[in-house]
Formats: sequence, C-alpha cells, structure tokens
Amino acid sequence: MTANRPGFEPVFCTIVPPHVLDKLARSGDPQLSAAARKTLVADAAQRTARRLTTVVGAPSVAPAAEPEKPQRTIHDAKRKQDLPGKKVRGEGDKPGKDATVNRAYAGLGATFELFLKAFSRNSIDGQGLPLIATVHFGEDYGNAFWNGEQMVFGDGDGEIFLDFTIPVDVIGHELAHGVTQYTANFSYFGQPGALNESISDVFGSLIKQYTLGQNAEQADWLIGAGLLAPRVTGKALRSMKEPGSAYDDDVLGKDPQPATMDGYVRTGRDNGGVHINSGIPNHAFYLAAEALGGNAWERAGQIWYDTLTAGGLEVDADFEDFAKATVAAAASRYGEGEEHQAVVKAWSQVGVASS
Repeated sequence: MTANRPGFEPVFCTIVPPHVLDKLARSGDPQLSAAARKTLVADAAQRTARRLTTVVGAPSVAPAAEPEKPQRTIHDAKRKQDLPGKKVRGEGDKPGKDATVNRAYAGLGATFELFLKAFSRNSIDGQGLPLIATVHFGEDYGNAFWNGEQMVFGDGDGEIFLDFTIPVDVIGHELAHGVTQYTANFSYFGQPGALNESISDVFGSLIKQYTLGQNAEQADWLIGAGLLAPRVTGKALRSMKEPGSAYDDDVLGKDPQPATMDGYVRTGRDNGGVHINSGIPNHAFYLAAEALGGNAWERAGQIWYDTLTAGGLEVDADFEDFAKATVAAAASRYGEGEEHQAVVKAWSQVGVASS
C-alpha cells in the first residue's frame, strides 16, 4: 500500500537511529556488538523488502468492519523474522498471558483513539485502515519499525534495550510514520526526513500524554522513556524539551541532537541525519506547546496536524517551509492571537525563519 500523495518513496522507519546501532556494533563487549550487528542486518533486510514491496505492490487490506473503531491484529514472530508471524490476538479478544502482546494491542488502540478523538481521523489513513503489529521479532532485535504496512517490535537484548512495546510513545511514533505516509509523505533524507521523524516524535509524545492524562507542563517530553536497560546512563532515546540530553553513556555515547539551527549537523549518515536534526523541529513544537499550556494535543497538536494534512507541503519541504506552514495553519484556525504568536516565537527560538 502506498501513500495517496504523488512521488511516493519507500520508507523504512526505525525508532533507534542507525548511528546508535553503529556505535554499539563497534563495542568491545561481544554480547553488545553481536546484538547490534544482528539488528543492523535485520534492518537492512527489511529495508530491502520494503523497496520490493513498493515495486510489486502490497496486498490490499479491507477497511475496518465498524467505522471509527480500531481493527487490531497482533502476531507473534516467535523470534524469527518472517512477517507477520502467527496471529495471537484479534480485535475484541481478551488479554492473554503475554504482556508484550497486550501492550502492543493497547498501544495500537491508544494511537487510534488520539487521532480519532483529537483530530477526527479514522485510523492512520483516515479511512479505517486495520492496525497490524508483530511482536517478538528476531533474536535480541534492538529496534521497532513501521514498514509501510505494519508495526514490528523487537524484544531488545536486555543489556541496552528492553522490550520495545514498553513505551507507548514508541508505538505511537512508528504508527505516526504511517500518518505521514498518507498525508505530507515527506521524503526520508535531510530536512524532509528530519521533519518525518519529528512528526512521529510529536504525535508519539502526544499519544503518551493523552494516555496518561498529562498536560504540557506535566509531560516529560521524552521519547522512549523506559526502553533503556538499567546499565545505560540515560533516560530515553530523545528529549523534545532538552534535545541532546537523553543519554550520555560510555557505550551509547552522547545524545547528538541539537535544539537549534546553531547546532545543525551536516552528515551523510542516517539519511542525512534525520534522527539527529529532528531535535530542532521537536524543540519548536515543545516550545509552542509549553507557551500555550493545557493539553498539548488541543492547540499545538491541532496546528501541527492541520499543517501535516493540509496538502500544501511538497515531499521535499525543509524546516522553513514547514515553519511557515505551521504559522499559516495557526492563523487559519485561531486567527493572529496567542496560538499564532506562540508558533512564530517557537520557530524563532530554534533559529528557523517562519515568515
């Protein structure tokens, strides 16, 4: 299945950045390096499969039988890499003994609910697309990904990463890649790719806040809190409030995300730094949400959603293009009051022109 925007490109999106896995693969600890290498090999195989699926076409999926209700299916890969695996829970089935399956099911539901209740969007494609997930993927697989059709979660190696279904924002982040796929369809390189990643962080964080009943002030604004094992010196994969502060570990290294354009990283790795420079638009969203207060999904989130779905952005939009579009979306929905002013100021604070 492909996006409904022209110029669609195959995108394979993972929650753990390649630069993190690359560093782990070079670790002097054979256990850590082996797990990271297996993850990198698995990611490469899935990335190739994604390209082939785009060429030959994905199987069609029937929309949900009941409008505006989720249609979830969870599969168990049983530590293999064949997708989707064995079906272990369908929509409406009672929870089983496998906590990973139950968390995946609940996370898909939480994502569906936020988009429906906050933005009147019926599933990630807006038309009731069934939500499919696979858990227990691979051996010591240290990642989670959206492959254009479904969610996939690894169990982690227990040394660096724990079960990838633990943080609900990881589930929301990956499914939000699907929303982007069906709307703005940003290409996955450089600034458009960083916007793609940032959008997923934004909505992943909003899903966590919505699920926990937290307002902008109460939220931790961390992506992947609870995912890092106890031996890791860090609190999450990324911080929207303080990009660059999520971890500082002797094995993982230091979180490289910049908070402003002054720290923008130019690199050919990680598709042009999509997981690194996403810290800049992430921080802009945090600043806008903090300034507006209350529930972040209600005003700041609505502006970002309007921007994503308006259809006015090109697939190669850069930070300035997106910033200008958010300012226009704020004015269109709220006029030139505090919402508009908060968005303009947020982009100015991170060094991105919005006018």
